[in-house]
Order: sequence, then C-alpha cells, then structure tokens
Amino acid sequence: MSEPTPVRLVGLREEPLDVGEVVAALGDDASGGLTLFVGRVRDHDQGKGVVGLDYTAHPSALDKLHEVCDGVAAAFDVHGVAAVHRVGSLAIGDIAVVVATTSAHRGTSFDASRLLIDTLKAEVPIWKHQRFSDGTEEWVGSP
Repeated sequence: MSEPTPVRLVGLREEPLDVGEVVAALGDDASGGLTLFVGRVRDHDQGKGVVGLDYTAHPSALDKLHEVCDGVAAAFDVHGVAAVHRVGSLAIGDIAVVVATTSAHRGTSFDASRLLIDTLKAEVPIWKHQRFSDGTEEWVGSP
C-alpha cells in the first residue's frame, strides 16, 4: 500500500477563498509547523492606483498547479500542501491566493511555502488584468 500524498487541497475558484478551508485541510497531530501565505489585491502597483483586477486561467492551469504542489511535496519533508487561487473579477482587499504547508518543524514549512508561492506565480498560467485609477489597464503574466 502506498503512502498518501501530502497534497491535500488544490483549486481554482470563482468564489471567495476561505483561509479556514485551507487550514482545516492541513490539520493533523504530527505537524508542529503550519505556514500560510495569503495574497490579497492591493490598491496600487508600480506607483499607480489599482481599482480592481481580473484573473484568467489557461485550461491547463489546474493541472499545472497540481504539478507544482507535487513538486514541493517531493522537495521537502512536508505533511501537507495546499494551494487555491481565485479567478474572475476581484476587488481591492479580496484574497487572490492562499498557499500553505505543514511539517514537523517550522523551518521546513516556511521554506516549502515560499517555494510553493514563488513557483505558482512563475509557472502556473494564470494571468492578471489590472484596472488603474487613471483609466489605463495592463495584463500581467500573459503570453
């Protein structure tokens, strides 16, 4: 019988993200460390006011997100891995992404969570369309 995967929650959601769902998915008695990163929509970027944004995901994005989570699980001695990202229209202050890892010790969990968010941002085909207060707009991360 094979070991269960530490990847416990992976998703792309149009609905608001729930930090509690991510924490609950990673609950176990063996983990002394749970590191959580919550990315929110900020009101500025590169010196310009942001009024809102839209996230669009390529059809392969969910598979790629699973791949990234599996890679982090393979690279670190983690007990749990979770990553969820919003798609659709978001307002200032909305949660755009939640990633978390658990492990026996905090250092492993911090390192794994940093790699998880950095790799997600670099490799998962999710594109951001920002709308600025001066009426301009910009695509970020699109091909």
